Amino acid sequence: MAVELPRHLPPSVPASDFGRLVDEYFEALLAFSPTTATAQGLHAHDDALEDLSGARIAARIGEVRGFVARLEALPAAGLTPDEAVDRAFLASQARAELFDLATVESWRRNPMSYARLPGEAVDSLMKRAFAPAPQRLRSVIARLGLVPTLYAAARANLENPAPEHTELAMRMAKGSIGFFETATRTWARSATTDAALLAQFDRANDAALAATRDFASWLEKELKPKSHGVFALGTEKYRELLRLQEMVETPLPELLAKGEAHLAQDRAAFIATAAKIAPGKKPAEVMQGLTREHPTAEDLIPSVARGLEAARRYATEHELVTFPSAQRPTVKETPPYARAAVFASMDTPGPFEVPGVDAYYYVTPVEPDWTAQHREEHLRMFNRYTTTMIDVHEAYPGHFLQFLYMPAVASKVRKLMYTTANVEGWAHYAEQMMIDQGFGDGDPKLRLAQLQEALLRDCRYVVAIKMHTRGMTVAEATRVFVEQGFQEEANGHEEAMRGTYDPMYLAYTMGKLQIQALRDEYLARTGRGLRAFHDAFVAQGGLPVAFIRKLILPPDAAPHARP
Repeated sequence: MAVELPRHLPPSVPASDFGRLVDEYFEALLAFSPTTATAQGLHAHDDALEDLSGARIAARIGEVRGFVARLEALPAAGLTPDEAVDRAFLASQARAELFDLATVESWRRNPMSYARLPGEAVDSLMKRAFAPAPQRLRSVIARLGLVPTLYAAARANLENPAPEHTELAMRMAKGSIGFFETATRTWARSATTDAALLAQFDRANDAALAATRDFASWLEKELKPKSHGVFALGTEKYRELLRLQEMVETPLPELLAKGEAHLAQDRAAFIATAAKIAPGKKPAEVMQGLTREHPTAEDLIPSVARGLEAARRYATEHELVTFPSAQRPTVKETPPYARAAVFASMDTPGPFEVPGVDAYYYVTPVEPDWTAQHREEHLRMFNRYTTTMIDVHEAYPGHFLQFLYMPAVASKVRKLMYTTANVEGWAHYAEQMMIDQGFGDGDPKLRLAQLQEALLRDCRYVVAIKMHTRGMTVAEATRVFVEQGFQEEANGHEEAMRGTYDPMYLAYTMGKLQIQALRDEYLARTGRGLRAFHDAFVAQGGLPVAFIRKLILPPDAAPHARP
């Protein structure tokens, strides 16, 4: 039986002026970003691929400017309290998009999105059975046919990118070549036996593969020698991006001082915990001892899958959160086109997707061309203690729990938009919360792993600000991760490279601190328990933490004495 897919966004309820504007905004946004539409479970644009030509980007800039003006013109008196919150959030996120397109111009400065997008766009159609496989294959064919046009836009748009970004784009393009050589072909033949349809696929896939090889060659031979730009945004742009994307207006010196203080605090705790495990040894040596307990390259994915359930069971039995569904994620290898950017990640169905489709917990495997040292350092990161904390972050009660709550979020704005401080802040908050609540039975080795994960995010916080506003280099940032965060050299370098293109990765620690402060205030003022706070928080979607405070902690809430 064919699956009836939601082709467009369902209408806002009630159909107020604001609701209609929200509908129009997202219809336009998802038409501009077809891959995002597919990921969100909205399938009107499954046969399209992003048009990143200069003319289309200019048109999108005009669209967003118009929407922002119309949002600002809406009379505040006509909005419900929830609409007022959503309008403020939507306006800020729309301005952030406009800032990126018109001021930062990442589409001119960074080749990574062009390198990653074809594989992501096609994989989003392959990996979930939201429709019959032959139907999805036809959409795959349509998107494959547009891949050469995307690469043509990249050649026309890119001007003097940072060498770090070109290096990462080259890695992504290499991953995409492997993806189109093997993964797409294997999937297509599992999707249908229709010879004519498979012939169409082969032609489109061969053309996309050839275009990807040409693009990878162009990146290396033509763009790389001309990549002399700087990755740093500069103080003014960084401050504006922080204000718009994360709705944080704290002065940068104050923000940096807070991050450095928290880094010092967690580092001291790490050193003290290491001394409990192995008195007299250097902290780095103690952590290295823990990392020796890691899986083989062949057993990496199965080992993660075997250990995943323990965190869910603990959170349930100790009434730390409410799981609204029994659904579980599937542990899989990170897709090749995404491996330059992540070690582990959660990929969940979009909030408008049909029920029953899979969520994926991605783990990046060892690559065959890595040196023996690189292989060993990568596997050490997945030692049993650190992997337990990654499980908490990605799944229970981290990102996967957030996904489980999304179907009940009524607001379209809150379903489709989020701040990093909320989403990544929550998952990072969950790591410490679980250990503080007894997960691991007080094992100092697990606490040490939790603290190393905290130090990693603390280093991101400090490094992000310094790389983008104070001239810190990739080499200097790597030293911070290794010396302050006790990271392996290879992982420290990858983290520093990420900071060149992800300036908001300070939001992990920033969001965690915001959530901890809100939790303490909620418990003190309402007299309710930890599970009540956690359930209330994740039920609000991806709003800024300050907005969630207004929603779950009314200003007239009276303080309560806690037992």
